[in-house]
Amino acid sequence: MKTVNCTQVREFVFQGFSNFQEHQLTLFIVFFTLYILTLTGNLIIVTIIRIDHHLHTPMYFFLSVLSTSETFYSLVIIPRMLGSLVGLSQSISLECCGIQLFFFLGFGITNCLLLAVMGYDRYVAICNPLRYSIIMNWRVCVTLASSVCVTGFLLSLVQAMAIFRLPFCNTLIKHFFCDVRPILDLACMVPVINDILTLVLTLMVITAPATFLFVSYVLIISTILKIASADGWKKTFATCSSHLTVVVIHYGCASTVYFKPKSENTKDQDQLISVTYTVITPLLNPVVYSLRNKEVQDALRRVLCRKYLS
Repeated sequence: MKTVNCTQVREFVFQGFSNFQEHQLTLFIVFFTLYILTLTGNLIIVTIIRIDHHLHTPMYFFLSVLSTSETFYSLVIIPRMLGSLVGLSQSISLECCGIQLFFFLGFGITNCLLLAVMGYDRYVAICNPLRYSIIMNWRVCVTLASSVCVTGFLLSLVQAMAIFRLPFCNTLIKHFFCDVRPILDLACMVPVINDILTLVLTLMVITAPATFLFVSYVLIISTILKIASADGWKKTFATCSSHLTVVVIHYGCASTVYFKPKSENTKDQDQLISVTYTVITPLLNPVVYSLRNKEVQDALRRVLCRKYLS
């Protein structure tokens, strides 16, 4: 571990986008626009799935849970970041930083695990269609969704408690929110157990689900290729393409952040990657699932037609 003399720290100060002072108003407008689109898009997705009975299937149930989680995930980070960009307080108390880290990790881990569950749902639907309704009954779906949420916040609690038990000797967070690495960099000492815990959680949350998804999609693709008709092949693959797009981007960003060697850390690189997974990724669900999913498009048309006729 590393140790230095330090005094008790009760407050942190975000350096945020200090290297882009002259562009902060532009950044505020861009991020605010993306945030509104994220909230609106995810709300539309959840609402359509709730009121259109054609979408009352396990796949769209998990999508609605994911959209809800993504909404709260962005809510934890973006409002405070927007406030910092327009000159509001750059400081955050130790307790509030811990709460922000807890919820950020909780919703982030939940999202990763939900994507794995959605991959399992697609695997059963395509590779074992005759038993799909039995395997993926509503009791199983609710149990899986509840389990990943509970697991996500339990793992988040373990990580947050391990980090905020440490003494801190620096107050400047070289980031725009409380993330694991920027906070650990402020600690007077970082025991090896903290590094091991971070590595184990990363393997559990990113590597294990990503490996599971890879194997699932290998089996899915091999099954799709056996379909004789071109129309059947395209229709079956279309049900997976939206999910696969979100998975690649989501896990790609997460892997880049948490598997990157510390020696390669730079403030600007970390912030650029963080903007991707805190601002861009939550917008992917409504964009991808609305633009590339015919069932969602049809449901939206039905809802709009009913509203118009009424």
